[in-house]
Amino acid sequence: MGFAVVICRAQVGMDAPEVKVEVNLGRGLPAFQIIGMPETTVREAKDRVRTAIINSGLEFPVARITVNLSPAELPKHGARFDLAIALGILAANEAIPASALETVECYGELALDGALRAVPGMLPALLAAHHENRVALLPPANEAEAALLRTPMAYAATDLTTAVQHLTQQQPLKPIAPAALAEQQQQVPDMADVQGQPVAKRALLLAAAGGHHVLFVGPPGTGKTMLAKRLNGLMPPLSEQHALEVAAIQSLSNQRFELSQWRQRPFRSPHHSCSAASLVGGGCEIAK
Repeated sequence: MGFAVVICRAQVGMDAPEVKVEVNLGRGLPAFQIIGMPETTVREAKDRVRTAIINSGLEFPVARITVNLSPAELPKHGARFDLAIALGILAANEAIPASALETVECYGELALDGALRAVPGMLPALLAAHHENRVALLPPANEAEAALLRTPMAYAATDLTTAVQHLTQQQPLKPIAPAALAEQQQQVPDMADVQGQPVAKRALLLAAAGGHHVLFVGPPGTGKTMLAKRLNGLMPPLSEQHALEVAAIQSLSNQRFELSQWRQRPFRSPHHSCSAASLVGGGCEIAK
């Protein structure tokens, strides 16, 4: 019987607090329980993890398995803990050396055949892992987010078997190389195209120079959106830190990030008839 700890991270808005996946194999009747405020998706990991380990040709221990997601007061949701739980069980069963998991953070949803599926909100977790000088093991579908970091510190494993072979040094994976980010700024609508509207154009110039907010008031069709689109052209490109924050928000909302839009300021154009709830958003599991 053994004990192992694997590092993962939860998702709380833009933050990615550290979660220690503690796995203990004890004596007694075979059982598998997950504690530490897991939501339904996390509790269902028991069946995914057990089946994935068996279908990957690895030994699933016949023991009383207790998985604690620490800190216990932090709610956990999503399937991002599947890989960490599976590797913790294998490490506690001495199929993986515990030392191989000390500086690795593991993420990914396990399919029943052991394949790794993408998880949302990967970029905030990668930024936090980079700050702690740890490497990350993640699904191939999240490679684009890992490639935004300028330091190679992530590995993509296609399935559970590949992850185990990497940790046991049987077939080490190559780190995900940083992507070639676009340096050329895309063309944006130019203020010179606007005919008239001298007061509104001067207001935009002052707002861009001083970093002020702008409120356009008027009936539909008077040029509010047309002017607002041209504000981005008056402002400098995003810094690398701010560009990563924008990409992190897109990661959290499951939006596809395009490398050609790197350091481009995003622009949203909601319809003038939208309600306050649709404008601000709500009801998303991420915001809970």
